[in-house]
Amino acid sequence: MAEKVGIVAVAQTKFEKKKGDQRFQEMLWEVVKEVREQTGLSFGKGQIDNAVTCSDDFFDCRTISDAPMGDLVGAHYGPEEKAAQDGLQAVFYGAACIASGHSEITIVAGHCKESQAASRNQITYCAFDPLFSRQVGMDYLNAAALQARVYYERFKVKPEEVAAAVVRDRKNGKKNPYAQLQRPVSISEVLESPMVCDPLRELEIYPQSDGAVALILANAERARKLCKNPVWVKGAGNCYDAYYLGDRDLSQSASLKLAAKRAYKMAGITNPRKQLDLLEISAGYSYEELLFLEALGICPPGKAGKYVASGKTELGGEMPVNPSGGKLCGSPVMISGLARAAECALQLWGKAGERQVEKARTALAHGTTGPAGQHHCVMIFANK
Repeated sequence: MAEKVGIVAVAQTKFEKKKGDQRFQEMLWEVVKEVREQTGLSFGKGQIDNAVTCSDDFFDCRTISDAPMGDLVGAHYGPEEKAAQDGLQAVFYGAACIASGHSEITIVAGHCKESQAASRNQITYCAFDPLFSRQVGMDYLNAAALQARVYYERFKVKPEEVAAAVVRDRKNGKKNPYAQLQRPVSISEVLESPMVCDPLRELEIYPQSDGAVALILANAERARKLCKNPVWVKGAGNCYDAYYLGDRDLSQSASLKLAAKRAYKMAGITNPRKQLDLLEISAGYSYEELLFLEALGICPPGKAGKYVASGKTELGGEMPVNPSGGKLCGSPVMISGLARAAECALQLWGKAGERQVEKARTALAHGTTGPAGQHHCVMIFANK
């Protein structure tokens, strides 16, 4: 990166199944106000001079969903861009604005009320082409179930290994005041929960969630004045896979491999298992916890199940995964990656409370969107 970029403030709402008492603007203002108070910043010249928002027209039930948010992020007659779908891409874009010299201080803010929609599956159904895929009822859940079946059968993954990832995330979520689901579960509870879309059971699928997240990025000079210990963006990468599921090998994630490769190269990481202190992965389904670990280079293909079941991804283990509880404990589809970045910042500041990873210096945040993980974004953060 040409200009060094640092995170100087983060804020999250508590994620809930339904925030019926808050409109979109109220929900977003809660976090925008908090990051402004943390930094003492206002909007305009010499202050926050750029905004990147993340939202979705379908979930907001309106076109140009970022339009009502402009005033909240100081974008009235000012620069503002919208990143639809996953929020980590908004962080990537905001960092690029600063790295390129076009901004000194950028606010990144995202919101999503999944409860606003009659059906999350009905919305994700619209991501598929109307002539072929929609005719057979495809949506993100069905696509995930197809991918899970391919992955399980190719690598002979045991159900208990997949369930172990859910158990770990729910245990971590109990320690996260922002998490929606804070009740620990057992492997037997996961495996005995109702079947929703074979082979995915109820406790293996991320819950409906409402919430908002904001963070502030700054160049090196401003970051050091605004924050005692900025969290630096060390690397970033993203990649799209083929649109049609039949054009992909669903037992692996080629796009995540390439996104990670680009982020690792920028950050100077050659051995992620040794050089990273924690991972925050946007896994909305249990099997993704394993498949994504493999694509990130933490485990060889087909070996992540045993790695997770061994306890090495627990807090205090060799490679802590999702200290926050991750997406399976609740964070809306639009801003899950943004929440992962916020958690990485808290961990690297040593402000993660009961879920703090000891001596955390370098962290990876991951975001994904599209059917069966079509698009992936990976960012590497460090506190030095």
